[in-house]
Amino acid sequence: MTSYSSERPLRVAVIGSGPSGIFTAEALLKQQDIPVQVDVFDRLPTPYGLVRYGVAPDHLTIKSVTKGFEKTLADPRVRFFGNVEFGKDLTYDEARERYDAIMYTVGASSDRRLGIPGEDLKGSMSATEFVAWYNGHPDAAAREMALHATGVVVVGVGNVAIDVSRILVKTVHELRESDIAEHALAALERSAVKDVWILGRRGPAQAKFTTKELREFGELSAADPIVKPAEVQLTEADEAAITDNVVKKNVEVLRDFAVRTPEGKDRRVHLRFLVSPVEILDDGEGNVGGLKVERNRLDEQGNAVGTGEYEVLPVQLVLRSVGYKGVALPGVPFDAGRGVIPNEEGRVTGRPGEYTAGWIKRGPSGVVGTNRKDATDTVALLLADAKAGALPRAAKAAASEVDTLLVGKNVEVFTFSDWQTLDAHELAQGQEKGRPRHKVVHKADMLKHRKQG
Repeated sequence: MTSYSSERPLRVAVIGSGPSGIFTAEALLKQQDIPVQVDVFDRLPTPYGLVRYGVAPDHLTIKSVTKGFEKTLADPRVRFFGNVEFGKDLTYDEARERYDAIMYTVGASSDRRLGIPGEDLKGSMSATEFVAWYNGHPDAAAREMALHATGVVVVGVGNVAIDVSRILVKTVHELRESDIAEHALAALERSAVKDVWILGRRGPAQAKFTTKELREFGELSAADPIVKPAEVQLTEADEAAITDNVVKKNVEVLRDFAVRTPEGKDRRVHLRFLVSPVEILDDGEGNVGGLKVERNRLDEQGNAVGTGEYEVLPVQLVLRSVGYKGVALPGVPFDAGRGVIPNEEGRVTGRPGEYTAGWIKRGPSGVVGTNRKDATDTVALLLADAKAGALPRAAKAAASEVDTLLVGKNVEVFTFSDWQTLDAHELAQGQEKGRPRHKVVHKADMLKHRKQG
């Protein structure tokens, strides 16, 4: 059995500082059996992953989970290495030399495509990109968004589709109470958007959104929810087959929307079901000029089947929200079909001492809290392997080895202390503007808050 001690602790690298990564560190700290040191790496200067860059800016209560994250990253047994890209600043071989175990928790940063003609026209993009833009992700903050559009389609019926649509129709006054990035707030203030269509290829009973998010469409100050009664009708058999309470409540809310008389508000959100996009139309200049959709019916297995009936929606912006998928890491096995790192319950297949948690382990499912159990389960396997002496012993196990490596490469490491300085700056700037936070969105500006020496 391999022994670990306070002088020679178990050294673990966690690649990715989103919820799964921090829950991994938390689980390693909570156990009492093996002394550990955990180094958490992220290619961005800022920690928290999708909690900072994916959660809707007007859902601030969900972001309160970062209070627990702060406690974990502040523990003396944990170090945060922001602005360090795995595969470049820290290669796979360099990590293997310096850590007894590596945990990959990089999430699912890419998106699935619709696979229809016109998908590459200007004004067609993933909802992921749009979310990153309004949340101030450094990769997306400088993008131009086609908010001259009067009509927008969001393809998909999950919570991301709901979030994007809600942000598009909220007033600037409502958005000021959120931590939406300042550039997005300014662009949305000039927005010409009047109609947003949310499209589901199947019926309301198959939609994936949660009721709380759906109900919010009935509470917006400047937008009416519009639902076609025929598209939320269910047969008695379909009705009887619904066992999930969330689905039942969703159907109730949609039926309520369907019988409401629109109040004539400035904007409208059209929740459409049993329709599939078949072609994004060109306006003649390479931009989105409309979306052709086909009416569907459900077969006996509940699959959407086209009916040959078509209509064109007058839109100039198309956002697809039909699923995420993972991206391969240099030197790490990858199942391109499933978009995950191949693993057995969290152990990377054929790679002793390597583990995975979160969406890159199981695919994009669940909410922030789902990742805690997922990470804890994988950590239990890691610790079992450590106790059994099944982990490869790191040749360069001293903590200073990583520091020396990164200094030698002139990597500007952004520490947790640096993040705390940036965090305090953002909160103070937000307070001056009467907002919860004013995000710094460009990496170079973030690094200005890095302490020297």
